[in-house]
Amino acid sequence: MKNICIVLAGLLFATAGCKKDVTSNAADTAWDTVKMNKVQVLASHNSYRKRTYQPILDGLISLKGSLPASLDPEDLDYTHIPLPDQFDTYGVRSIELDIYYDPDGGRYYSRGGMSLIGENPESGIPELKDKGYKILHIPDIDFNTNYYTFKQALQTVKSWSEAHPRHLPIVIYIETKKETAADYLPVTGFVKGLPYTPQAIDDLDAEIKAVFGANLDKVITPDKFRGNYSTLREAALANNWPTLGEARGKIMFVTNGEGTDAYRAGKTTLEGRAMFVFAEPNEADAAFVIRNSPIGNETEITNLIKQGFMVRTRADDNISFAKNDDHSQANAAFASGAQIVSTDYYRPDYRCDTSKVFTCYKVNMPDGKLARISPAFPNYSVKVDVKE
Repeated sequence: MKNICIVLAGLLFATAGCKKDVTSNAADTAWDTVKMNKVQVLASHNSYRKRTYQPILDGLISLKGSLPASLDPEDLDYTHIPLPDQFDTYGVRSIELDIYYDPDGGRYYSRGGMSLIGENPESGIPELKDKGYKILHIPDIDFNTNYYTFKQALQTVKSWSEAHPRHLPIVIYIETKKETAADYLPVTGFVKGLPYTPQAIDDLDAEIKAVFGANLDKVITPDKFRGNYSTLREAALANNWPTLGEARGKIMFVTNGEGTDAYRAGKTTLEGRAMFVFAEPNEADAAFVIRNSPIGNETEITNLIKQGFMVRTRADDNISFAKNDDHSQANAAFASGAQIVSTDYYRPDYRCDTSKVFTCYKVNMPDGKLARISPAFPNYSVKVDVKE
């Protein structure tokens, strides 16, 4: 093809055709030698979630003074679109899924909060009777979701990935949850979560393998990342991250939450596991570190990145940012260099054009890029935009 282009360089139509091919290839491959830990991308928080059922939300708001301090019902007033739309339209390249263990199926089929507002608690959703992990924010009171089962969400990601084989690696944050409203409100019909036993942990990895294959060929696992190093921490400090060329079309899982200790049990450096964990930088299994509050922590985050760790932070962590058009935390998050910057507002609140409460606050990558070199590496640059 190159020789043909040279021979036909004097012909306008041929020159234009060859130039287009070269430009496309350059834009597509110039990033392939960049290590993935040098790249900053946009993430969505509670990516599966749909807005709380309005009558329940209204009831929670009326009880605001008597609810646990950690639960401000007004912060539940946001919603997400399906994952493929987040990927395609808004350039999201990291997502978060909250999961509850349900080995026998049906544990979360009924929604106790519906009884409190005089409605039928039976969901009528057959997927909730299936055995396996379920996706929801808070059982009984905040259950609306685009994906009912863990496998359903994973299959959605897998299908999108297969249709976009050169996409940037997708980091999926799995929050293992046990806490429910029943832990605070002893209401008849409210369900308690199950503990993370060794079987629960094995079942979790098994569900990932059921979707992505027993060998996890398209998943960057802790074992693959660690390579010949003794620990994940050593591999991170040695900058053993894959290049984008090696990581394109692949998925990484990182977990945190009430099942983390069980997930790490007996695995000094996550040997044989499908997922990484968010760890502290002095721990043997540290490759990913979570620092959700960037303001005042920019220097620490930057230093962690320069050491070789991947850091997740948040551009916003409550609804006030959308009400006040407040970009202070988002600006700090991007400036810190954190590779994963999470937001609930990759698009404005759907009411912003008509609401006196919500502004059109949104968080996008600086300059509207899909991704960029992390500011933690100011002397590193690529002159074309990353694709996919």
